[in-house]
Amino acid sequence: METFLGIDYPTLWYLVVGLLFSGYAILEGFDYGAGAWHLFFRKDLSRRIAINAIGPLWDANQVWLIIGGGALFAGFPVMYATMLSAMYIPFMLFLMLLVLRSAAIKFRSSEEMLWWRKMWDIVYFVSNTLIGFLLGVVLGNILQGFELHNNFEYKGGIFFTFLNPYALMTGLTTLSIFMTQGAIFLLLKTEGKLHDRLSYLLKKGMVFFIISFAMTSLYTLIFIHGVTDKFKEQPLFFVLPVLAFLAVANVPRLVSKKRYSHALVFSSLIMAFLLMLVAFQLYPVLIPSTIDPEYSVTIYNAASSQKSLGIMLTIVLIGAPLLAGYFLFLYKTFNGKVKLDDTSY
Repeated sequence: METFLGIDYPTLWYLVVGLLFSGYAILEGFDYGAGAWHLFFRKDLSRRIAINAIGPLWDANQVWLIIGGGALFAGFPVMYATMLSAMYIPFMLFLMLLVLRSAAIKFRSSEEMLWWRKMWDIVYFVSNTLIGFLLGVVLGNILQGFELHNNFEYKGGIFFTFLNPYALMTGLTTLSIFMTQGAIFLLLKTEGKLHDRLSYLLKKGMVFFIISFAMTSLYTLIFIHGVTDKFKEQPLFFVLPVLAFLAVANVPRLVSKKRYSHALVFSSLIMAFLLMLVAFQLYPVLIPSTIDPEYSVTIYNAASSQKSLGIMLTIVLIGAPLLAGYFLFLYKTFNGKVKLDDTSY
């Protein structure tokens, strides 16, 4: 098996896919979180400001989803096919909600009628909330595993089996951290009464996150098979939950000091550390089989050919700096408070 810097190609591609989806969760997460607060803003002006805060960024942030999905399909096609078979309904709902969310952003301010704006306000709020929730539901199901038989054939149910207790808790935790991230981002972009309103909402959002995070973590340690075994095998990785806990504790402290940019960094670190924990817990498995561990999808039995992975890793080395430079330019260009004008949503 070919290696680069002593690491085999499937492991390297596992890291690449993980980084792409982590970038998507962190950057697009505050977009979804901002939208999940939308109906909590009472005035039409406040809602317009909140939408325009993410206006220059939301469609660019979705690049991470497109690249991440393409990288998953190219590097681990077996995992891509198996996951879509098992999670067909959540993914179809996810795609439908993405379309509705985009339509709400584009169409909301195109007409002045009150009923028109209220309708798209509801669509925007519901789509953002459910997208964040469904992403957590999919993650919770992957951590638990699927009923996979020989040749990675999915034997489980299609309808509503994905809405199990652990997946629901993971969905609520994901939504809560997105809402915390979104409120912090909006505090950076707003001022006046809306800023004061967001300060109040953020406190509620942090309570929501801390409670859901604590419940999900406790459930994971008690009921999700193999979590404690992994840390016994590699005690060094125990530093990840410690860092995640410290980041969680630091966000309220920074918010109380009105250091919102630092709070946004630490809320992003929470997601990064938690996703690293997921990656550590699963590796080298991509989708565990609850029927027999031998039927699990791993980075080795699901990977493309060594030559394909080598070529794609070369493309990553070229494209990653370009992608990073583009996003640095984008966020620097649209830094500062939101000002509405004739071109605003």
